[in-house]
Amino acid sequence: MIRKFLLGSAFLLAVTLAQAQTIPSPKEHFGFTIGDDYHLSNYTQTEAYFKKLAASDRVKLVDIGMTEEGRHQYMLIVSSPENLKKLDRYKEISTKMARAEGLNEEQAHALANEGKAVVWIDGGLHSTETVGTMQLIETAWNLVNRKDPETMRILDKTVILLTHANPDGHELVGNWYMREKSPEKRSQSGLPRLYQKYVGHDNNRDFFIQNMKESQNIGRQLFVEWIPQIMYNHHQTAPAGAVVAGPPYRDPFNYVFDPLMITGIDAVGASMINRLNVEDKPGFTRLGGSVFSTWYNGGLRTTTHFHNMIGLLTEMIGNPTPAEVPLVPNRLIPNGNTPLPVTPQKWHFKQSIDYSVSLNYAVLDYASRHADELLYNIYKMGKNSIDRGSKDYWSLLPKRVDALTQAYQADQKKEGGRSEGREGRSEGGVPMKYYDNIFKNPTLRDPRGFIIPADQEGFSNATTFVNALIRTGIQIHQATADFTVAGKKYPAGSYIVKTAQSFRPHVLDMFEPQDHPNDFQYPGGPPIRPYDAAGWTLAFQMGIKFDRILDGFDGPFKALPYGELVKAPGKLAASAAAGYTLSAKENYSFIAVNDLLQAGVEVYRLPQGISGKEAGTFFVPASAKAKQLLDKSVKDLGLDVEGVSKKPTGSLVKVSPMRIALWDTYGGSMPSGWVRWMMEQYHFPMKLLFAQEIDGGDLNKKYDVIIFVTRAIPAVRTSGAGEYGGYMMREPKADEIPAEYRSTLGRITPEKSIPQLKKFLENGGKVVTIGTSTNLAYHLDLPVKNALVEMTASGTERSLPNEKYFIPGSILQVNLDSTQQATWGMSNLSDVYFDSSPVFNLAPDAIAKGTVKPLAWFASNKPLRSGWAWGQSYLQGGVTAFEAPVGKGTLYAFGPEITFRAQAQGTFKLLFNQLYGLK
Repeated sequence: MIRKFLLGSAFLLAVTLAQAQTIPSPKEHFGFTIGDDYHLSNYTQTEAYFKKLAASDRVKLVDIGMTEEGRHQYMLIVSSPENLKKLDRYKEISTKMARAEGLNEEQAHALANEGKAVVWIDGGLHSTETVGTMQLIETAWNLVNRKDPETMRILDKTVILLTHANPDGHELVGNWYMREKSPEKRSQSGLPRLYQKYVGHDNNRDFFIQNMKESQNIGRQLFVEWIPQIMYNHHQTAPAGAVVAGPPYRDPFNYVFDPLMITGIDAVGASMINRLNVEDKPGFTRLGGSVFSTWYNGGLRTTTHFHNMIGLLTEMIGNPTPAEVPLVPNRLIPNGNTPLPVTPQKWHFKQSIDYSVSLNYAVLDYASRHADELLYNIYKMGKNSIDRGSKDYWSLLPKRVDALTQAYQADQKKEGGRSEGREGRSEGGVPMKYYDNIFKNPTLRDPRGFIIPADQEGFSNATTFVNALIRTGIQIHQATADFTVAGKKYPAGSYIVKTAQSFRPHVLDMFEPQDHPNDFQYPGGPPIRPYDAAGWTLAFQMGIKFDRILDGFDGPFKALPYGELVKAPGKLAASAAAGYTLSAKENYSFIAVNDLLQAGVEVYRLPQGISGKEAGTFFVPASAKAKQLLDKSVKDLGLDVEGVSKKPTGSLVKVSPMRIALWDTYGGSMPSGWVRWMMEQYHFPMKLLFAQEIDGGDLNKKYDVIIFVTRAIPAVRTSGAGEYGGYMMREPKADEIPAEYRSTLGRITPEKSIPQLKKFLENGGKVVTIGTSTNLAYHLDLPVKNALVEMTASGTERSLPNEKYFIPGSILQVNLDSTQQATWGMSNLSDVYFDSSPVFNLAPDAIAKGTVKPLAWFASNKPLRSGWAWGQSYLQGGVTAFEAPVGKGTLYAFGPEITFRAQAQGTFKLLFNQLYGLK
């Protein structure tokens, strides 16, 4: 018996030693220690290391999907060997607690005690922020290799999801930095293209719509598969004079949040800063010490806030090339933002890695000590959301409080300042009747749900919106039969999104306006710019038709499975003797049209529409090939294609494809990258166009239309012109970069580029400008001026100061004439994404002479739909989009961001309409 025991022990020891020998340290694998100055890995090397770590009984390696460039994206699940054997059970508990469906308090507490805290830690989303990528490797090694009591407790009490957020960018940046043999010459500067195939840094603005494959991979793990209680998103860099910026964050936070999420961030943030202080690691700043807030939705971290997760962000200094912590005198005084300031010093990469590992361990230590609390709290937040969505509830919003205050002040003024008695007055405050008039007003209740009718034109667009909700873990119902709610009849197939669900904050945020507060440095002072957008309501951006339902409702609804995407049914007319029509309102119609054109099938547009159909409707003459291709479009895209028995008798214009060029620049433009992705998705063939080629001239020989996204065309610094700049990234010298990228160097200049663009237009070309690139109108001396100016005392014009006019990224409503060719398919009132966008005044006789034709304008003095628009009345009467003939060609100027992050799908048609020849 003793001999058997000894033999068994020896065998186990041998297996353990063999396993340890199969898992090399980072230095053994990469040839350097993580954090060594002047050293970075690439993704190929890191992927190989992850596979070696997977030999550990503490690790399960999961391939979560393919990237845009075709690489495998991996997640390391790290926990104790015992926990990994029960991984499915712990995942089930995590998702069940987060969704909070059908659980009572007793069951919730039992599951909280049984489960393990699930913690997400990622790295590398922004690939030039190299600390994030490298700390992920070092943290994984620590968790696999260490045997100290803290690590063993963490492994026992938590399940850790270590996720590489951007493999493609890691490969690019790692190779670019390490290309120099001499370490001192290594640099990340001058990167030749975006570090995500299409959108670069904007990959962290994609998470409520998830257009990119990496976002979809990550989103499925976060919002469908696991729904962790804590997610930690590593970024760079900290404010000058600090080492790291972290939680908690500055106000405002979004008003749809459950307060437990905010206080959860406070609790974990305290653990993080305390650990650094204990370890004598100074320089952690928080709250007002940095610009980061919890207002925005759409980032990797911020989208989790709307799903009741404790979403953490740190922004760390550090680079493989040693740097300096600069002297910033006002950062040297300890305060509540920065209790332990850092002093000026040389800073090495290893210090940033050590800080990051300490912060990861602080988060994991907290999770291991509070696992049952974290699980119960996410259940509690979900249950709160279900309860709020099941009854009359009034969100506490700035606009409601402002209305209350204004009503009280108006009455006080009317009454000459007389104060009513104490009866009906809250202690020391305003009489309760003012509260009741707002927060008990039944018309101001939060909606119980939203109905997206199946009979709306563009239902496949609506289905795209629904799929964005599904990707983010939202519960969707679909009607199995016709039904009636609030006196309105809806058809079978309509989608229903109820707010009585755990992720109610995200539901409200996708359908309802954001109400950003008036946030100023001091009364009468300049505004504090939001970290990103102020308003982004996706249903508005996508032009979705839906109804807000204020009372509880039910019907013949089936719940769709979580995470399973849906497709509009589509319909191809059985009878189409003369041909087929496709709606100009439907984005996917453009895919079908492009496929038809590429196959040589004739397509026409109907300027006056047909049989009640809108102007610009597509007409496809009947043929076997047309039917075959349209049948495929119906099945793939969910299009409704109607048939006509007679050829339309009105005017027809034949559609022809155009040779499309899209401006881009060395290093890559994110707005251009989004449009490039759109062009591929909608099957528009195009070529990228760089400044050198523009300067070379003869553009009409190669292109019919050129697209300039925002920040391509520089400003004209003259009175009355827009003060909006062009693309200003510093470029390397040609001999410093590989030959394949040298043709992309250069930028648009008034001296060389503008004359060639003018020739292109005069010879019959089209130019489409978006955002600040509408500056081209000023370069061409068109009869337009900046509308957002005021006269100074000296009689000169200047741009309106921010104290009077300030509109960061928000959604505004504009007026359109949808009978015009450029605006076919649009509604006469349409929502646009507006980010301090250009607005124009036209010369008095410009319209009469036909030198400028307005396409979109502000008829209202209150065009704000979602976000923040200080001084919005200045917009009234301004033109925000126009077209103008230039010689034989046409300039199209769209001030709003009509392609914004490929979210603004309701305005895609304003671009697409300009990309066809019409005869």
